[in-house]
Formats: sequence, C-alpha cells, structure tokens
Amino acid sequence: MMVKTLPPSEKIPVDSRGGELSVIEVVPTKNVVTESPDRTAFAHRVIDTAAVEPETILYDPIEIQVQYSNKPLQVLNRILTVLRPTLAFVLGIWWDSKRGIVVKNDRRRAIQLRELLTKLGPAYIKIGQALSTRPDLVPPLYLEELARLQDQLPAFPNEIAYQFIEEELGATPEEIYAELSPQPIAAASLGQVYKGRLKTGEEVAVKVQRPDLREIITIDLYILRRLAAWVQRSVKRVRSDLVGILDELGDRIFEEMDYIHEGENAERFFKLYGHIQDIYVPKIYWEYTNRRVLTMEWINGVKLTQPKEINALGINARYLIEVGVQCSLRQLLEHGFFHADPHPGNLLATFDGKLAYLDFGMMSEIKPPQRYGLIEAIVHVVNRDFDSLAQDYVKLEFLSPETDLTPIIPAFAKVFANAQGASVAELNIKSITDELSALMYEYPFRVPPYYALIIRSLVTLEGIAIYIDPNFKVLSEAYPYVSKRLLTDPADELRTSLKDLLFKDGKFRWNRLENLLKNARNSQDYDFNLVVNQGVEFLTSERGAFIRDKLVDEFFNGIDAVSRNTLHNFTSLLRERVGITAVNEVAAATVEQQQTLEYIQRIVGILRETRGFDATKIAPQLAQIIVNPGVQRLGQQIANRVVQKAITRIIRQILTEPIEVK
Repeated sequence: MMVKTLPPSEKIPVDSRGGELSVIEVVPTKNVVTESPDRTAFAHRVIDTAAVEPETILYDPIEIQVQYSNKPLQVLNRILTVLRPTLAFVLGIWWDSKRGIVVKNDRRRAIQLRELLTKLGPAYIKIGQALSTRPDLVPPLYLEELARLQDQLPAFPNEIAYQFIEEELGATPEEIYAELSPQPIAAASLGQVYKGRLKTGEEVAVKVQRPDLREIITIDLYILRRLAAWVQRSVKRVRSDLVGILDELGDRIFEEMDYIHEGENAERFFKLYGHIQDIYVPKIYWEYTNRRVLTMEWINGVKLTQPKEINALGINARYLIEVGVQCSLRQLLEHGFFHADPHPGNLLATFDGKLAYLDFGMMSEIKPPQRYGLIEAIVHVVNRDFDSLAQDYVKLEFLSPETDLTPIIPAFAKVFANAQGASVAELNIKSITDELSALMYEYPFRVPPYYALIIRSLVTLEGIAIYIDPNFKVLSEAYPYVSKRLLTDPADELRTSLKDLLFKDGKFRWNRLENLLKNARNSQDYDFNLVVNQGVEFLTSERGAFIRDKLVDEFFNGIDAVSRNTLHNFTSLLRERVGITAVNEVAAATVEQQQTLEYIQRIVGILRETRGFDATKIAPQLAQIIVNPGVQRLGQQIANRVVQKAITRIIRQILTEPIEVK
C-alpha cells in the first residue's frame, strides 16, 4: 500500500512483518527543530492492534551473554572464522619481509587487507575506516584501499533492499519513489544507499540496512566483551574499564542500526549546530523512514579528503576543516552531543562551500562535568599549569581522588611541554594520546568509557585535517573558542577556572588576561558587546567578588602609575627647565606599576580591535552600563578604595618623612 500524507486522524491498515494487521498513523507535525517551512517534517508511529509501538532493540550485554553461552559451537566457529584469515594475512606479511619485499609499497597486500576486513564484517570494517584517516600511521597505498571501506563495500542484492523498503514503509519502492537508482551508489558497513526522487520532486538518499546485521554484530561484541573481561581480570597493569568501553561502543552500534534513532539524531544535530556558519545538515523525510529504511535529503558534494577537487571548485578546503573543528568544539565542549564517526564518507564539501554532515547513526554524549573538565584541561595545557592539569584528570575520573599526584605532575610536563606550538604532523592528538597511553600504563590511571569515543572522533577529524594541511595546529584552533567560553560562560565551574587562571598566590596575572582576550577575539561568535556585557554582569555579582576586589587594586595601581608619572614629569620640568629647585622631584611609578599600566594599555588596544567595537556607540553603551545598580555599587567601591589608599599613602608619607630640625 502506498505511503502518503494523511489528515491527522486518518489511519491506514498495512501488512506487518509478521503478517499481522497493524495500523500506521501518520500525523503531520511541525518539525521540533525549526519553524522554517523548508524543515517541516511528518511524525509517524506504528501501532499494532494493542496500540503498542514496536520497541527499539537496545544493546543488552547480559541478554547477549545468556544467548551465546548456550551456543559454544557457534561462538567457536566465529572465532575461527576471524582467526584463520587474520593469521594467514599476518604470516604472509612476515614472509614478504623475510624475502625483502617492502610491504608498505605492496598494493597486493593493501587490497588483501581491505578484502579481509570486508569479509570479517561490520565491526572490523569500522576499524579499517578509522585507519583510513591516519596517513601518519598507514602507508599511502593502504590508505587508498582502506578509504574504499567508507562507501565502496560489496552491495547486497536489490531484491532484499526492496523487500526491506516494502516491509518498513508498507509500500513498494515504485509506489513510494518517483525514481530510484538501479544499483546502490554507495555501500557502507551497516547499509547501502540509493539515489532517489520523491513523487513531490525532491532528490533523496535512501539508506537500507544490511540483512542479518544484528546477529553478526552481536556475536562479535560478545566475543570481544569476553576477551576484554579476561584481559581486565588477568592483566594487572590494565586498570581501565575495558568492558565498560566496549559496552559504550555496543550501545552506539545498536543505536546506529535503528534508523528512526538516526533520524532523531540528525534533527537534534541540526537544532544544536545547524546555525553555525557554513554547516549543513540534511533534512529527514519521516514519512519514508522506519527502523531499517532512512530517507533523507540528497547532498551533492566532494569528500574532504579530495582537496584538489575542492579547490578546483573555488572552495578553500582548509577553511572547511576549520569549520569542522569549530563545530566539533561546540559538540564536545558546549552541548555534549557529538558525532562519534566523522570519517571522510560522512563529511562533504558542498558545491556552495559548506560542510555537510551525512551520517548520524553513531552519536554520543558528554555530561556537563566532563565538558567543563575538558575546557579546564585545555586551558591548563596551554598555560603549562601541570599541577592543575593533574587535578583535572581527577575530575575527569581518570585518577581516583586519593592518588598521589606528586610523580604524575612532572610526567604531564614532559608529555605536554610543546603541545601548543606543535603542528598536527609533529605533535597532534594522536601523538599526545600515544604519550598519555604510556603514562597511563605507568601510573594508576583508568580510562572512563566516555573517553574512547571522544578520542575516536577527534583522531578521525584530525586525520582528515592532515590531508588538507599537515601544519594544522590543533590547540591553536581550539584555544580561541576555549578563551571565549572562559570569558563569557556564566557556569560556576568556568568562573572558578577563570579565577584560578588569572590569579596566582593572590597576585593578578595580566599576561594571562591579555592572552585570553587576544585569543578570544579570533572566535567566530565573540564580539566586544558580548565580553563587556558578560564582564559587567560577572564583576557586579557575588561570584565575581574576589576578582572584583583584586581588579580594583590593580586599576588603582594603574591610576597611581599615571599620577606618579605625571607628577614626576611636571616636577622634573619645574626643576630642570624652569629652575625652581625648591620643588622636590616626585618619584616616577615603580617597575611593577609601570608594567600594570602597560598591560592595561595593551588590553584596551585588544578590545578596540575586537569584532563589534564601534567608537561611535561607546557613549550610549557607557550610559546604559552606568545606570546598572551593580555598576554603581562597583563604582562606589572603587571610589572608596581609591580614597582609602590615597589617605593611607599620605599618612605613610607624613609618618615616614624625616623631620628637619632648624
């Protein structure tokens, strides 16, 4: 039966997979993501005769263990299926090396590796996809072959795909689509994609899941989980929760096998990141989407790993990488909902110069404490504050609170010593990760489950960056965004970090503030009004009391420096040029006061160069700020402090001035 748009209350009977009569209720609804008319979608739900929605099949390791513990022969057969070709391939490479063959230049072996991973199934294909983005780890010939795992896997027969479409959508492909490519245009690890056209004229990509996918994935996860548990029990040096990490991956893969969940991910991704300049998220056509079939907007574009083709279109490939990095920072550090599988097959440069995300099956989330902890860690790495960095790893659950950090701090200093200035080719995320792995082996670290997917996402994106620009600086790209967050985010955790960053032993560090402002102005969504408004709000609040009091002292030192220099110049003029020697020459500002004054002058210069600064609007802005009750209280505090310090100085000078006896 043809799937069509119906009035809200209209229902149509369809033949369910089990032959039982079900009902599809098609409810036109406004897309929850946006109010724009071009993002209108149709929500639908499938109800059986008992009005129960079919349940999503979730990853349940206990249930899987019960299932396969009673099937030892099936498990053993799978283990042998994986081991036999793997050992044959490894022995072949060993024999080639003995015969003097340069394995890394042997296309025959590269093809064999790709074919081996393809034969072993989806779990191993995903390993190959991750390796295909690492030119610093994999020889070029192997990269070329592994890249074919992204969308050039063997397809399954059209007859099965058409059967799934009919079972999932309740109508044949001919009834649903005006056009459908005779063969899949791409085949990936979990499904294959056809190019189609709806009856209403829109070009679409139709993704259909592979047959028997769940069973293949499940038995591999079962075997790997048993292996992880054995390693965790038997190898005392392994303190990380390997089983937890694998379960996290299992959760994500099972979610990826549910295309309704993927469609929801796409819409959530659009809501959170679709507004970022030059980010594009395709539309989901819900009336033609179900568990094993996904219909989404067709995107024309070029893979990011084809920089020559991108540049030929007049598009700056490096700029798109910068856009991707900025989007990733917001995913990981702002909202916590991130794309865990950004391989080249999932990222396209569109013909109009945007970065399009295509696949939303494997997504994950980071909780707020971890997000703030990551921001703090980046700040401490850039500022070489390794004492605080060690504390960050406690907050991030890599170290237990009772761990002795004394020997770990110098080890961090060694790992991160040159991190900020290094390029991707010299010291990238993968390099740092490798160094940290050695560190974690030596000291009592434990890797939390959420960390594995974060690293996978970052390392994959970084691998794509190497194709575009080997000198792409990771921390240099990240720090403007982090600086902006520190200066403008009202969260108490980041305000505490800002205080710790700006003060050491009770002394204000102007160089850190200057560095923050200089970096933050390079962030896309940072401007002068933002920093002024957030700064005023914070400084006039109770949370800003400590910084406010210290800043008053520092600004007094600056004012004092100006007055001292003015009086010094004036009295010098009177004595040297006018000849009035009866006037005592006033001492100039101290070195410390002069440095404070210079910092203030440089910071004013940075603010003037910040996006959004307009000299013609300063007066109205100041007028609005002055009437703020908090600012008025702050002004009274500054005035009182200035008067107190001035009186204190006069008294000190009177008491310490030697009395001349005549």
